[in-house]
Formats: sequence, structure tokens, C-alpha cells
Amino acid sequence: MTDSTFSLFDEWGPEKIVVVSDRKTGMRGVLVIDNTARGTGKGGTRMSPSLTVQEVARLARTMTWKWAAVDLFHGGAKAGILGDPAGPNKEGILRAFARTLANEVPAEYVFGLDMGLTEEDAAVFLDELGDRGASTGLPRALGGLPYDQLGVTGYGVAEAAEAAAQNSGISLQGARVSIQGFGAVGQAAATRLRGLGAVVVAVSTASGAVHDPDGLDIDKLVELRAAAGDACVQHYGAVLPAGAALDVDADVLIPAAREDTINDVVAASTNAKLIVEGANLPTSPTSRRILHERGIIVVPDFIANAGGIVAAAHSMAARYSPFVVKPEDVFTMISDKLRDNTAAVLNESNSAGLTPHEAAYALAEKRVLDAMKLRRQVPQASTETIDVLV
Repeated sequence: MTDSTFSLFDEWGPEKIVVVSDRKTGMRGVLVIDNTARGTGKGGTRMSPSLTVQEVARLARTMTWKWAAVDLFHGGAKAGILGDPAGPNKEGILRAFARTLANEVPAEYVFGLDMGLTEEDAAVFLDELGDRGASTGLPRALGGLPYDQLGVTGYGVAEAAEAAAQNSGISLQGARVSIQGFGAVGQAAATRLRGLGAVVVAVSTASGAVHDPDGLDIDKLVELRAAAGDACVQHYGAVLPAGAALDVDADVLIPAAREDTINDVVAASTNAKLIVEGANLPTSPTSRRILHERGIIVVPDFIANAGGIVAAAHSMAARYSPFVVKPEDVFTMISDKLRDNTAAVLNESNSAGLTPHEAAYALAEKRVLDAMKLRRQVPQASTETIDVLV
């Protein structure tokens, strides 16, 4: 491993980094198991032509905090495949990836869905390893819970948005919402927010953005997305640059695309009153501080977008059961968990004078550290060292 890879390790993890390859298919991939003090490693599996080990490690750490924040007993982990998800040999690459990780899956890690993978891909993991517990996000026909089809993550983002609005004295009824990213998360968030009375005024994809101050036709955009993918915005109407969704006049901003999208410039210029992080890691520590000093409320990613892992935990608990998971039960659990967590984090932020991220990290870190202590995973050290970990 390179020195830069070793720099990823700290007091929390990772516990294991497994880099794999397959000569026949050209598959190259990585699994990062960050911290399993609270349970088996669980996190999505992504496929991207620009994937890096550092990227997967960052996401695995986010999963550690996400599981702890929702107080569900799994550990942080993430996997990734370097490649084009639209390539001609995707199934062969997925099968090779699963085979090379047969020692870790499902004993130490359970596959899930992230960028570039679908429910059909989860079925490939199951078939290759012959274990229903190898992956979450399975198609309904295999007894799974189809996350993307149900939109559980985006639904949770919308629930967190309403909880934050209520906590902060902001009315979501008639509030203007801009959503950066219109994949599974952005679509589901837009649909649910519309049902809660908000008006979605802007949406972006990698192909551009569309904006209408009077509100977009979400049903039309969803239909176009199914037919044309990211080009849905081009078919909808006049197209702005993709970054425009971060700059339009809106009360609520939802970054639901990739990491590192809200930089210091955006943080200093946005007129949103509320930012709800639908994507993982869309803000930086400095941009969060700027937003906090401007009085803009931010619901952290591992609080707001935890709907998917709540659903995953629900389906994992029933993975060897003959009974099919009921979506209505999952939506109720997501709403209850995310609304309560959002309110708790924002209340602690206000009372302790912390940014919402600082309050959320403190909550999650304490839970992980408590488990590490009980499992004798913390070095015999002074109180000062333990305080640094917290």
C-alpha cells in the first residue's frame, strides 16, 4: 500500500482494506471495512470510472457515523468497483468482484446499492455467492426491498427537511426547493416534498439544470428521467449549467448528487434558509462553518440520508425469513427515526453552540466509542487520549 493509503488509518479505523482484481474480466475493486464495534460492516457498493481507495474510505467512515446516529447495530463499510456501470461486461465484473470477496461477504460485509448499481446487480451478487444474506436492495421477486423503486432514501431526506423546518420555525408549505441531483434520491425527495406542500423550483443532473420560480412539473421530470436518464432536463425545457441548482433563489437546498459540491463560495452566496444533505459529504468543514455563521441550518448527510440504511437494516433482519418485508412498515420507521434524529441534533446544536455536524458527530462518536470500550478495542490509555477520541 502507498503512504497515502496508510494515512487513512486513525483511532477509529479502517479495520481492513481489501483491494481485489481479476485478470479475465479486468475487474478492479476495493472493500473498506471501517469500524465494526457495533456490528457487521454494511454500506453501499458503487461502480465508477473514477473510483479511488480514498473515496471509498471516506464513505466507509460516513457509514460508521450513520449507523451509530440512527442507533442501529451495524458497522461502517463501503465497497467500490473501478469501471463504467454502462459497460458491456458489467455482470462478469460484478461476479468476479463477488467471488474475490467471498471470504468477507456476508461474514464481515454485506453488499448494498450505491451509484452505478441497480437491484438487478444485487441479484447477481446473491446468485454468485448463493447466499440471500450477501446483499440488500434485492428485487421484490427475490424477497427483497427495492430501495430505488420505493425511494426510501429520498423519502427520508424529505422527512428530515420537514422536521428541520418545524424545529427552526420555517414553513415548508409553499417553500421553494432546489435539488441538485435527480437520481433515485432526488426524485423521491422531490415527490415527497411536493406532497408536504413545498414547491420544487429547480432540479439538476450531470446534463444541466432546469428552473421555474413557479414550480417544476415533477411527474413530467420523473417520466423523462426514466426514458432519457440525465438528459431529462434537456427534454424538459431550457437548460442552465448543472451548477445553477446551487445558486437559484430557494428556501431549501438539497444537494443530492456527489461529494464536495457546496464549497466556501456557494456557502457564502446561497440564500437558502435550510440545507438538507441528501448526498454523502457534500459540504466541507469550512463551508459548514460559513453556513453556521450565516444562520443557515444544515441537516448533516448521515442524519438526513439515513433512510436507505434504515430500510437495509429492516430487510437484513428478515433476510432468512420466509416473510416479505412490508414497505409501509419501513416508511414508518424511516419517518420516526429521521424526524427524531434531526430534531435531537438541531436541539443539541442550538443548546451547545455547535454546528449541526459537530453535534451529530458527537452523538455518533460517543456510541461507537462506548462499543469499542466494551469490546476492549480502545488502547489502555490516559483519560486525555480517550477525550481526544470523543
